[in-house]
Amino acid sequence: MDNKKYQRVILKLSGEALAGPKQIGIDPITVNEIAKEIKTAYYTGVQIAIIVGGGNIWRGKSASEMGMERASADYMGMLATVMNALALQNALESLEIETRAMTSISMEAVAEPYIRRRAIRHLEKGRIVIFGGGTGNPYFSTDTTAALRAAEISADAILMAKNRVDGVYDSDPIINPEAKKYDYLTFLDLVNRDLKVMDSTAATLCMDNNIDVVVFNMNKKGNIKKAVEGQIIGTTVKGR
Repeated sequence: MDNKKYQRVILKLSGEALAGPKQIGIDPITVNEIAKEIKTAYYTGVQIAIIVGGGNIWRGKSASEMGMERASADYMGMLATVMNALALQNALESLEIETRAMTSISMEAVAEPYIRRRAIRHLEKGRIVIFGGGTGNPYFSTDTTAALRAAEISADAILMAKNRVDGVYDSDPIINPEAKKYDYLTFLDLVNRDLKVMDSTAATLCMDNNIDVVVFNMNKKGNIKKAVEGQIIGTTVKGR
């Protein structure tokens, strides 16, 4: 299968990716290194929007242990994603990359409110847009946020940057050295084989809107640029 040149993408980063070796919180050195990789990708001319998780600051397991209700826990997770978005924005702007942070939860003192047409306009002007605050509603993951925003801004693909995992396998490659890596899958494959790449809501949104998903290892230098360019790395899940 030939590689596909993308015009507009969403880069999906986990919150843990920003934690670095500390595995918790925000590590400035790690964030700056990620920003440099994104800068290299940015100069390919592809329009880039970013979704970042919040697991380095707040995790659902902590909420469960506290006996917290799901909605309150999810709102705390959304706030964590905003903190990560601001950290990444600062790192990118220190590299002279014009960036806008937009949030689905109104907090105009720190970021723009998410407005679809405004986000598209920022991308058309060559700015990187970072979406924080999830969908603005509890019970939805950042995977679903990525799929929803990708559909709204007409992105060609979601690039799922993973820590130390270079694609989708039929079992955990860390536990099973014989695990088989897939180069290409369909969204029906994800469901039928119970491959936990993203939740079912996100997968359905991507399938219905013909959005590719590329799962790749972000820890390998240059991989974000390769993914943005549509080079064949990791595992590609086709929209149809």
